[in-house]
Amino acid sequence: MAGAMHTEMTDEAAPAGGERSSHGPLLTRRTTLYGAATLAASAALPFAPAPSFAQTPINQGPAPMAFITTSDGTEIYYKDWGPKDATPLVFHHGWPLTADDWDNQMMTFLMKGYRVIAHDRRGHGRSTQTDSGNEMDTYAADVAALTDALDLKGAIHIGHSTGGGEVAHYVARAAKGRVAKAVLIGAVPPIMLKTEANPGGLPLEVFDGFRAALVANRAQFYIDVPSGPFYGYNRPGAKVDQGVITNWWRQGMMGGIKAHYDCIKAFSETDFTADLKAIDLPVLVMHGDDDQIVPYADSAPLSADLLPNGTLITYPGLPHGMCTTHPDTVNADLLAFIEG
Repeated sequence: MAGAMHTEMTDEAAPAGGERSSHGPLLTRRTTLYGAATLAASAALPFAPAPSFAQTPINQGPAPMAFITTSDGTEIYYKDWGPKDATPLVFHHGWPLTADDWDNQMMTFLMKGYRVIAHDRRGHGRSTQTDSGNEMDTYAADVAALTDALDLKGAIHIGHSTGGGEVAHYVARAAKGRVAKAVLIGAVPPIMLKTEANPGGLPLEVFDGFRAALVANRAQFYIDVPSGPFYGYNRPGAKVDQGVITNWWRQGMMGGIKAHYDCIKAFSETDFTADLKAIDLPVLVMHGDDDQIVPYADSAPLSADLLPNGTLITYPGLPHGMCTTHPDTVNADLLAFIEG
């Protein structure tokens, strides 16, 4: 039963990089973004029938961009690489980023023979810059439309930050057979906002500050976040990688400010408690205990307690963006869970 056990393992038994404990963000964009243009930088109810879609590759030629179109006309960009009969791994990015944030993991697992898939959430990256539907119910419905389009079976869904909330909201409602396992990395569940039921959460003023900074000067805000808390570059002795900072900015500036603004409410105020309780599949929860974006104490341990079949790995000293700063550590534990 969820929360019934908490087992601390020895160093020999702990996975690479962590200590293990077990618990039972409407304009249609159809052209490729080049060069400097790209630098202009989560109640467990079943889904209604998935939105209609059409796969619409564009730029006909050797390397088309792939989209589905949802019932409200939103185009969702996705990547789908590797053998179509291999186990599908579906990666869900955080705010305000894109599928590109998973470059390392996509290539690592592609080279191990997996089918790897990642999409740009509506309003983010190459997907339509939506002014509506920027909330968790629609995010999860968009994922359902994509998995139906690709007819994925037995997929493993891996979400970081906001993407972890999206994974929880989707998996709790997914059609039988679509999902085999899930992974939540530095993820926002159960709920980030401080409420009477969640006294350890962050006050609303924190997220109001995010919104104010976004509106005032999004370009500068998207430098300040990765330069400081996201990757832990504000910590003494941190090795700062300018390329990582620039890539974060690039991805953020590709999306729409309205969708990014709305997504702050989605990732901070959505309560995923019922979703977590409803997921009976194996779920791996991975979180750095120096996460300055999604504080560890009010997220990962609580999620692991709520999941009927959850396993928690805590990474001492690692930041929110640990998939980028420590990919070898993260990937080793991902692989062990995927193959376990």
